[in-house]
Amino acid sequence: YHFLPPANWMNDPNGLIQWQGKYHLFYQYNPNGPFHGTIHWGHTVSYDLVHWTDLPIAMAPSPGGPDKDGCFSGCAVNNHGVATFMYTGVHPETQCLATSEDGLITWQKHPGNPVIAAPPPGLDTTGFRDPFVWQDGGIWYAAVGSGIKGVGGTVLLYQSADLVHWDYLNPICTGRLEETGSMWECPNFFPLGDKHVLLISPIPLRKTLFLIGAYDGRLFTPETQGIIDNGGCFYAPQTMLDDTGRRLMWGWLWERSSKAASCAAGWAGIMSLPRLLSILPDGTLGQQPVPELTALRGAHHHYSNLVVAPGAPAILPDPTGVCLEIVANFERGDALAFGIQVCRSPDGEEQTSIYFDGETGDLVVDTSRASTDATVAREVRRTPLPSDQTLKLRIFLDRSALEVFANDRVCLASRIYPTRADSRGLALFARGGAARLSSLDAWEMHSIWPVGERSALSVTQG
Repeated sequence: YHFLPPANWMNDPNGLIQWQGKYHLFYQYNPNGPFHGTIHWGHTVSYDLVHWTDLPIAMAPSPGGPDKDGCFSGCAVNNHGVATFMYTGVHPETQCLATSEDGLITWQKHPGNPVIAAPPPGLDTTGFRDPFVWQDGGIWYAAVGSGIKGVGGTVLLYQSADLVHWDYLNPICTGRLEETGSMWECPNFFPLGDKHVLLISPIPLRKTLFLIGAYDGRLFTPETQGIIDNGGCFYAPQTMLDDTGRRLMWGWLWERSSKAASCAAGWAGIMSLPRLLSILPDGTLGQQPVPELTALRGAHHHYSNLVVAPGAPAILPDPTGVCLEIVANFERGDALAFGIQVCRSPDGEEQTSIYFDGETGDLVVDTSRASTDATVAREVRRTPLPSDQTLKLRIFLDRSALEVFANDRVCLASRIYPTRADSRGLALFARGGAARLSSLDAWEMHSIWPVGERSALSVTQG
């Protein structure tokens, strides 16, 4: 139930826009194989954020053009009724435009491309790509990901009256090389509540950061900083404002298996579930799965008021499977750690553990025993989780995809690749003392694809 193309390579979400009531998701796509290269823009559409319909490729590199070596990441805007892309052409990195007049199906590239031909003179930049555009007071603004050699990542601010002629203003925000990397990819900049939020994917951190603070129209001053998702495979997210005023976000979930496995499967990369963003009372970023996902719930299983004793995990008889949604509410009691195991084989040889570590105050996803395949990533990922003795886990398990939301505030997205056909069980566990499961609801999730449409996908990787 995570979106992915019928085959081949996918990475960054691009061009998110709601157009005539439909949600359009574009993405970095290689039609020539399950590896990065010859980057096009793929395209899918949804009425409900849940079920998606594949559409023809939206953009391809133009021989001899500024995007001859790839149509890299960018965004979509509604320019007074004209759907418009702004995106990056590479070698060298330049910013280009394309427009559509047939409902976002075919796109015509601007004859004057590139509309921004080079980084500002006088700046020794480490990159220049991934424009994010918005309008304020009749003026268009673009935030372009970059970095200043020897200083750190930065976002360069431009303004335009017509999306074609752009003037450079200044770096909107600049980091420190040793703290936030050398180049900031895929910036997103937007108001949320009474603050502004900047999302950046820094090189070489391989994770996405959020910065929340104040914006005066030219400069952004961060007040709070954190990691969007420390699960090890969430990167390059893009956000959009929908017709109801919600700020939605998708990210690329990259593979944590070998390139050989992707080539054998015929595809690589999936899209995260859409997340709803908010500012929490403590000034940090909140993330929740969109409520529309409940439409996928099938057979329901319920447990309540169970003591989770230390020792051997307590195996739950139902449900079993690899496509589940689980909502579990725990009370800590005197346990040092407590949580749930998914994709567990009966003997425990394969299992993925999701738990709260009371000694460190972290939410933990442990995939060190998720697979017997030695070529896949097996690790322990954690993120700080303020706790008041209760833990609410909302877990989305979708074959190799795992997204774990905790207390409506943090998320860890991972990829797991069990090899055993019987790695389908759930179990509760506690260490160092007993915890209590107040309630657990689990649903077997329906596929988002018509029967048979995706039958060729790998069972273990898909």
